[in-house]
Amino acid sequence: MTQTPQFQTGADVRLAARRGELTGQTSGLAAGFVQANLAILPRDLAEDFQQFCRLNSQACPLLDVTQPGSATPETIAPTADLRTDLPRYRVWRDGELIDEPTDITDYWREDLVSFLIGCSFTFEAALLTAGIPVRHIEQGVNVPMYRTNIDCVPNGSFHGPLVVSMRPLRPADAIAAVQITSKYPTVHGAPIHLGLPDKIGITDIFQPDYGDAVEVRDDELPVFWACGVTPQSVIMAAKPPLAITHSPGCMFLTDIRDVDLATD
Repeated sequence: MTQTPQFQTGADVRLAARRGELTGQTSGLAAGFVQANLAILPRDLAEDFQQFCRLNSQACPLLDVTQPGSATPETIAPTADLRTDLPRYRVWRDGELIDEPTDITDYWREDLVSFLIGCSFTFEAALLTAGIPVRHIEQGVNVPMYRTNIDCVPNGSFHGPLVVSMRPLRPADAIAAVQITSKYPTVHGAPIHLGLPDKIGITDIFQPDYGDAVEVRDDELPVFWACGVTPQSVIMAAKPPLAITHSPGCMFLTDIRDVDLATD
């Protein structure tokens, strides 16, 4: 569906996804509740991937890790089912995308470990509260995301380029956004780059690798944050026999509040 009702809580969003009523992107839904990226891997790769996340914590800040075979992230959403509670998933075999289902029950195995990774959608409520516009929410589209020429720190078989999300802002708003988002290190924190997209390997700002293009006005700078879609570029490079992720922009809604993640 393209139009979604207003959801009051993370649980509301999860239940709508579970019922098949929500299959699109989640930016702006259940404002105030933390959103998370998802990466699911077999147990024999989980330790290497967890260390990869620790080494690349700005792109892959871990919020929760499940026990093998468990589809419930006990710390951040103890009533959730990761097999059904996201609007859309991606299934990968040997680094190739093979399916984009709305339910992964048929792919589930007892050796799978799920990683919930912080998402920049979480701090958008704080930006809006401060009067800073968020263009993709204004335009009702998914946030634009790009693969960069910045390499992640490798670990084991996991390696690949950093992915960033972009929000165009006027210079004064960009300065304020740095100050605001730096208080949220568990959902990517401050931007990694402002302006000059070619310096990080982005040749056309209007052709994102994931998500949708948005308007960038003459008085605005493109502002780039590390993005939790990075594991998908890493999976393409590492080619594990099986991996499952969220579809870009279709996040997992938790039960924790964004204010609980903010630092002083």
